[in-house]
Amino acid sequence: MNAPPFTTDAAFPALDPGCDRMEDPAALFDLPRPPADCRIVVAMSGGVDSSVVAALAARSGAEVIGITLQLFDYGAATGRKGACCAGDDIADARAVADRLGIAHYVFDHESAFRDEVVDNFADDYLKGRTPVPCIRCNMGPKFTDLFRMARELGADCLATGHYVRRIVGAAGPELHRACDPARDQSYFLYGTTEDQLAFLRFPLGGLPKTEVRALADDAGLRNAAKPDSQDICFVPDGDYAAVVKKLRPEGARPGAIVHAGTGEVLGRHEGIVHFTVGQRRGLEIGGQPEPLYVIGLDADAAQVRVGPKAMLAVNSASIIETNRIGPLPYAPLTAKVRSLSRPVPVTIDGEMGDGNAIRLHFARPEFSVAPGQAAVIYAGERVIGGGWIDATTAAA
Repeated sequence: MNAPPFTTDAAFPALDPGCDRMEDPAALFDLPRPPADCRIVVAMSGGVDSSVVAALAARSGAEVIGITLQLFDYGAATGRKGACCAGDDIADARAVADRLGIAHYVFDHESAFRDEVVDNFADDYLKGRTPVPCIRCNMGPKFTDLFRMARELGADCLATGHYVRRIVGAAGPELHRACDPARDQSYFLYGTTEDQLAFLRFPLGGLPKTEVRALADDAGLRNAAKPDSQDICFVPDGDYAAVVKKLRPEGARPGAIVHAGTGEVLGRHEGIVHFTVGQRRGLEIGGQPEPLYVIGLDADAAQVRVGPKAMLAVNSASIIETNRIGPLPYAPLTAKVRSLSRPVPVTIDGEMGDGNAIRLHFARPEFSVAPGQAAVIYAGERVIGGGWIDATTAAA
């Protein structure tokens, strides 16, 4: 079956200001040879974004192969749609591939996903850290394994539906933020290696989501109106504590809620897995003269330490297992310490990359910097790299 034609001007919409307009589908994939001589492997999750990437790849004239990794089949067990690895999503990916007339393969990676992502998530919570499993997944099963599979299939590139931009600079391919700041996913991809970036393509980085849906609708894809996934795929209804307690029952050990400044015991809790740094709700310790927040978690003592917001302020953080993409520029640097936070001015001490540890210094005190989260460093729109927040130094 041939790929259905795009029939409206929605096929190649105008991009946001500052982004190049792509009139030719093949140009989106930066192919090394004429498209007819190339093969594109597309990572297909079953969502609208990766489906549109597959449609654009099919329209480029290259041979296209879709690959879906079965990571966690929560959807099949509960009937819930929208989780990126659910059984329903695999069916959607297969239906899109059939519609486009491209090959599609599903690989069972549940065991690797459980070992590398789910177990790590539970262990981090037990240590009083705030994990980011989507980054672990991108650094492990999604990119490492997909990269290997695409190479084995003789692909010229591996394309995904992430909202980031790959721009070739003087020193080679660079990773940049998406043109649509509301969709930017660069925080989750800081661990991409230079070798991976040379092979990866991100065709949606210059498009807003509304136009991606228009492309899907125009191509007749059945998931054009499918809602975006909101939760981590293996966490039902956002209840992280329930997942951790199921995997690590010791995480439900009760303990004391202690004022971080005075040491006074203010209450009791039912397990540190219910709390993260910066959290205010759920403490249930009324009668205090000012709002209190979670300042830190002592996993060994099963203590939740709380205090006023000012105690959340930090001047610097130790960042471990760092990755760097391309040369470190002399331009001013910024960093994001949570996926939804704004980049803030920073400087760094140490040699970033190759897994080295560095010290990240904030130009102004920063709040809710939680061990276990990632710190992602930027120079303008370019992603320099990042690492895991290991410890913080409180502001004076």
